[in-house]
Amino acid sequence: MHISFLIHNAYGIGGTIRTTFNLANTLAEHHDVEVVSVMRHREESVFRLDPRVGVRHLVDLRKGPGYEGDSAEARTPASVFPRAEGRYHQYNALTDRRIAEYLGKVDADVVVGTRPGINVHLARQTRRGPVRVGQEHLTLDSHASALRRELRAVYPRLDALTTTTQADASAYRAKMRLPGVRLEAVPNPVPAPGVEPADGSGKWVVAAGRLAPVKRYDLLVRAFDRVRQERPDWRLRIYGHGDQKAKLRALIDQLGLYNHVFLMGPAHPIEPEWAKGSIAAVTSSLESFGMTIVEAMRCGLPVVATDCPHGPGEIIDNGVDGRLVKTGNVESISEGLLELINDDALRAEMASAALKDSERFDPAYIAERYETLFGALASRRGGAVLHRTRGALLGGAYAVRDTARSTIVAQRKRRTA
Repeated sequence: MHISFLIHNAYGIGGTIRTTFNLANTLAEHHDVEVVSVMRHREESVFRLDPRVGVRHLVDLRKGPGYEGDSAEARTPASVFPRAEGRYHQYNALTDRRIAEYLGKVDADVVVGTRPGINVHLARQTRRGPVRVGQEHLTLDSHASALRRELRAVYPRLDALTTTTQADASAYRAKMRLPGVRLEAVPNPVPAPGVEPADGSGKWVVAAGRLAPVKRYDLLVRAFDRVRQERPDWRLRIYGHGDQKAKLRALIDQLGLYNHVFLMGPAHPIEPEWAKGSIAAVTSSLESFGMTIVEAMRCGLPVVATDCPHGPGEIIDNGVDGRLVKTGNVESISEGLLELINDDALRAEMASAALKDSERFDPAYIAERYETLFGALASRRGGAVLHRTRGALLGGAYAVRDTARSTIVAQRKRRTA
């Protein structure tokens, strides 16, 4: 089966890019897979892409002879890409035309869009034949009302729409009319790290992500001020970059935490940094999924996370492989951290559970779910039928699936005990 992913910019840094590459790399073991980047602004991708995955771009923004950012089309506003979409300012008449040309000639069996604006193109301009699957990596409620209206009008033309959480899938079912569109919640794939799991000996709490208001690192810093008062031997590292850095630095200085809280900047790969810690912290007011939660768990860290919409509560089994705390509450965050800091046995038990429970997010398992979806849609449409092989990919997928199902059953028994 030929599968084509259409992505905003495969050469940037972000969760959608990482997720797309993880899925494409796994599917490429048994399928013809390509990643089509609307834009290209640098020579190489930041994340690793399997050599079997084809990659190409539609608009060249690299400075040099091929630069296309100064053309008249590039200075003309986009008319297809929705104005209310967060990336609208980066799109224009040139991107509109190049995307339309690609979708009008695409020879893939399945075309996957990876953000709302691209999904609008996918719904309106894909030639007859390919299965059209839109992915939502954000949440319906986070979209502007104008964008939701446009999506409501065009998404019924898709064959399927995937969300990263059951909560967001429920929001789409309740607030959008999508007759004939298969709607499924499929979490993001996170591969096993290429490092040994954390041994729990480091007195470090680790956080990672954009230094943006929604991540509420200000709450984490204030919570760690309380941790410092009881356990001055512990430290906090925050990895990432963003426009909140200066404010966080000022807060750290104001609270006298310059020897306890460290803004480390971005780190790639992040896995070795998770493995140096013993606890991970996520204090967001909103998480469309929670990639960092799964990444930390896959490195053997229990996660203290705010129980915010939508992802943490679907990833963490509270009290088993991590701790869910009140959103926006400094005291609750500090109590959650201190619970694990002060109880070595509990921390080790949760770390072991986190390592095992997070296997359900392995790319082999997630790829199998997408294969099942693509095959069903192709059969329904009467197009190409997905040929499942019994090789390494599906063997691994079924093994991970069985592990995941066993984990879910065990979790349900614990919750109802």
